[in-house]
Amino acid sequence: MPLLSLMHMIQNYIQQLTQAEPIFQNIILRYGMPKITTRKAGFGALVHLILEQQVSIASAKSCYIKIENHSPIIPKKLLLISDEQFKTLGVSKQKTLYIKNLAQQIVDNTIDIENLHTLPNEEIFKKLTSLKGIGNWTAQVYMMFCLQNPDIFPVGDIAVQKTMQELFGCTTIQQMEEKANQWKPYRSYATYILWHHYLSIRNRSV
Repeated sequence: MPLLSLMHMIQNYIQQLTQAEPIFQNIILRYGMPKITTRKAGFGALVHLILEQQVSIASAKSCYIKIENHSPIIPKKLLLISDEQFKTLGVSKQKTLYIKNLAQQIVDNTIDIENLHTLPNEEIFKKLTSLKGIGNWTAQVYMMFCLQNPDIFPVGDIAVQKTMQELFGCTTIQQMEEKANQWKPYRSYATYILWHHYLSIRNRSV
């Protein structure tokens, strides 16, 4: 899809959300439009998301760049890197295991990452979460960032949970999901607004 068409579509989604949810309108009036993250789908994006698990965005990005400077981020190349080398690049033992397992699955043609976008959403999610180290959060964020799925709500995300509690008084996962159901079919863009608020009130940026 051409960039201008995508931007127009995103603006339309966000406009509909702000009309339905006054709190979202207030966030945008105060802090501006949220940043919409897009990444090229594929192995590299999943490696990046594995690195982002339970660490800061900046830390994961730094680690990804170190790997990239050491070797092309393609499955066969990363399988040649020893666990000790991964450690010197800042990758934990657990994440090294996840990255190598993902690379091996792709090399063995167990999963076809490049053509995931051709499958129904439920099948994409099922295939991703069947991989070691790819949980709900990683699969959902991949579908948001890389496949531009407009209706994903990563309720396991800590920033989403904290913001749902701050803005809407939701204290349980069930309450959060019930509230988010009001934002269908644009829950991904509601999530971007939640992240935008979370970062803005803490004077942080992506």
